[in-house]
Amino acid sequence: MWIDSHCHLDFEPLNGNINSVLNLCTKNDIMCIIVPSIKPDNLNKVIEISHQHKQCFYALGFHPMYVKDLSDNDLSLLERYIKNFNPIAVGEIGLDLFASKDNLERQEFFFSQQLLLAKKYDLPVILHVRSAIDIILKYLRRYNIKGGVAHAFNGSIQQAEQFIKMDFKLGFGGAMTYPRATHLQKLAKEIPIDSIVLETDSPDMPPFWRKNNGFNQPSEIANIGSFLAKLRGSNPLIIAENIRLNTQQVFPRLGELCT
Repeated sequence: MWIDSHCHLDFEPLNGNINSVLNLCTKNDIMCIIVPSIKPDNLNKVIEISHQHKQCFYALGFHPMYVKDLSDNDLSLLERYIKNFNPIAVGEIGLDLFASKDNLERQEFFFSQQLLLAKKYDLPVILHVRSAIDIILKYLRRYNIKGGVAHAFNGSIQQAEQFIKMDFKLGFGGAMTYPRATHLQKLAKEIPIDSIVLETDSPDMPPFWRKNNGFNQPSEIANIGSFLAKLRGSNPLIIAENIRLNTQQVFPRLGELCT
């Protein structure tokens, strides 16, 4: 049984086809899906999806690409939601210096404030780390966060080791399935299996075999897991069990609910 640790089910076209998307997940042995929020106006949506579909579980947070529209009132709103709805994690939060470098100070402010919320409510975090790994590691050391996932990890082995020392798992998905993704494949082979979780980030980041064939969806996690098993010379059933245990370990509430 597989777990997709990062999927935006509230995005189109997934949300418009959600019943068929989740039925396909069931057929492909995907037992649980984590749905992180990205901005204030989709907090309710990810909660609603998770309440309506028993295999879905929400994380609550604000993505760095949306901080230009955030205010202090939005941080207060997020805290109320965390307090009242008890998410499995704070996320998707972090920094993105690939999309924008001219608002780093603003990104860092909202990132640090959300880390403080995670610390206050003793929650792990789901991190967006694009082109900003070293800065993010600095903040994690400063706030001593209770672990989480570095989503779409593509850093160095040395950076991976720093995350692992802080009880983080590293997220791998469709990006590693491309023939030219030799760096990601090397990482996925060399990082200890107990430090890896799998994710689709659907509807974005399709695996190689879907790049020109429709939208990405969480049922692809089984094929991505089989790719990882082949890469590591392992059995997909063993990898599936490793991934399940890793994901439930890093998100303790998920371990209680996703069985």
